Amino acid sequence: MAVDLLNIARTGVLASQSQLGVTSNNIANANTAGYHRQVATQSTLESQRLGNSFYGTGTYVNDVKRIYNDYAARELRIGQTTLSAAEASYGKLSELDQLFSKIGNVVPQSLNDLFSGMNSVADLPTDLGIRSSTLTNAQQVASSLNQMQSYLNGQLDQTNDQITGMTKRINEISTELANLNLELMKSPNQDAQLLDKQDALVQELSQYAQVNVIPQENGAKSIMLGGSVMLVSGEIAMSMGTQAGNPFPKELQLNSSIGSQSVTVDPSKLGGQLGAMFDFRDQTLIPAGHELDQLALGVADNFNKMQAQGIDLNGQVGANIFKDINDPMMSLGRVAGFSGNTGNATLGVTIDDTNLLTGGAYELSCVSTAPASYELRDTETGVITPLTLSGSTFGFSIDIKAGAMASGDRFAIRPTAGASNGIEVVMKDPKGIAAASPKITADAANSGNTQVKLTQIGNRNAANFPVTGSELTIKLDTTVAPPTYEAFDAAGTSLGAATTYTPPSISAFGFTFEVDSTAAAGNDRFTFDLSFAEGDNSNAVAMAKLSESKVMNNGKSTLADVFENTKLDIGSKTKAAEVRTGSAEAVYQQAYARVESESGVNLDEEAANLMRFQQAYQASARIMTTAQQIFDTLLSSVR
Repeated sequence: MAVDLLNIARTGVLASQSQLGVTSNNIANANTAGYHRQVATQSTLESQRLGNSFYGTGTYVNDVKRIYNDYAARELRIGQTTLSAAEASYGKLSELDQLFSKIGNVVPQSLNDLFSGMNSVADLPTDLGIRSSTLTNAQQVASSLNQMQSYLNGQLDQTNDQITGMTKRINEISTELANLNLELMKSPNQDAQLLDKQDALVQELSQYAQVNVIPQENGAKSIMLGGSVMLVSGEIAMSMGTQAGNPFPKELQLNSSIGSQSVTVDPSKLGGQLGAMFDFRDQTLIPAGHELDQLALGVADNFNKMQAQGIDLNGQVGANIFKDINDPMMSLGRVAGFSGNTGNATLGVTIDDTNLLTGGAYELSCVSTAPASYELRDTETGVITPLTLSGSTFGFSIDIKAGAMASGDRFAIRPTAGASNGIEVVMKDPKGIAAASPKITADAANSGNTQVKLTQIGNRNAANFPVTGSELTIKLDTTVAPPTYEAFDAAGTSLGAATTYTPPSISAFGFTFEVDSTAAAGNDRFTFDLSFAEGDNSNAVAMAKLSESKVMNNGKSTLADVFENTKLDIGSKTKAAEVRTGSAEAVYQQAYARVESESGVNLDEEAANLMRFQQAYQASARIMTTAQQIFDTLLSSVR
């Protein structure tokens, strides 16, 4: 029996020693991130039969388990993905909100200064100093829009850099996970340290995208991102990367590749920080830039139109203050073809009415070429409008500049794009501000189908040039081809037989005007009085009133409203993102607490275990002493 006691004591000491080692390791790693608590499980050794009874032979540690709850770990990954997405979204929106709220204030302020300057011109229309100051105000408007767009471009570059940085880290993690899989497949008994490292990498990965973990029979784990992108399969690691956007190169796209094979990834299905970055870029940052472009077009178009309706200090029809909205430099980026197009068409987009623009984006598709059939889809609402590429739609028109489309060709249409970058003041002479107004009166009996617009005053000394007291009446007949006009003096006497003209312009009597006819009319009359008084301020007053005129968004917004609406929308999104972050934090902390309650180290519990296993060790050692004493007594009794 003494030999049996020694063996039992030996197994007890070894088991207690193992328990003390596991407990000590738990205590030492209590503050180690990603460490999972370990537990040594004991079993009894097979009993021996002595006589008619069975006696135990001791104990042994049959396993060291890593406490891990797959469901809790999955919930923690989901919570991490949601929290990371919310934090990333809130961080980017906060930056943009600060940009519009602080730096962006210069845009509405400069616009107010321009209207104030026009009021001053209306008060003293002949003062060249005030006129020069007003042109400076106009330049400040253009500069503030240029600067604001520059900041937005900087935000776009920064977001792209962050996306690229995330993909690099994802690739590093995928390589490490593949290497860990290889090590785990080599060992039939999985190393807890390797598993902890694997879980820590998967948890980090869940910050960037939603992670699905698929356990393999050989001990490895396959990793998928967003439920559709395989990142790690056994010891094989795929890679994530970025490529030039299609059709806009600066708007990077995600791809997944292995070897030479590469596929484009839809970031909206990924979640996490990556999904949040793309969502911010595509749903907030780029649309904000388009709305800023919309404002730039509205400012340039409305002031230029008002100029065209007035007469400057030189007695000429007002020229543009700002660069024409359809100037090539103002229209860069309005249209781009997708890389898969098989046709060779080059498209152009012309702005026809800034009041009808929304700041939105569209996709033009060629349904068929014979007969020509096209569709325009609003990318925000998804509404599809059939097109014939003739006439204006939503305030703009599309035409084929060169080449031809093929069936299935697609083009991205951004009518307002490039305007805030391209806007600039082209007027140099302060005398060019058209403060005065010509008097063009439509006859009460007109059909309403015809409008006229003064475009140039060439010679005020020409015969029959219309001035006060010597007004000129022009009768238009658009029912014939070519159309004709006939002039009458103030007494109603004809100045000659009806004369044909080539639409839309008529040049006669020292001035030129355009005729806009929506339907045929045979007797529409317009009376012209182009007398010029330097003190006339009627057109300057009209330009100053643009500050309160609802000339944007189909008559719903003023110029200043366009910027304010964008700022308010960003502020609203920022607040909503802040609320989402708070909610996501609460869910994450709940999931984290559950994991810690099961897998975390509780120092109080481990301290109690330490004392318990210490006592067991001491007791087993005491059995050894007792066995030795019995053995010594036995030897002494037979001497």
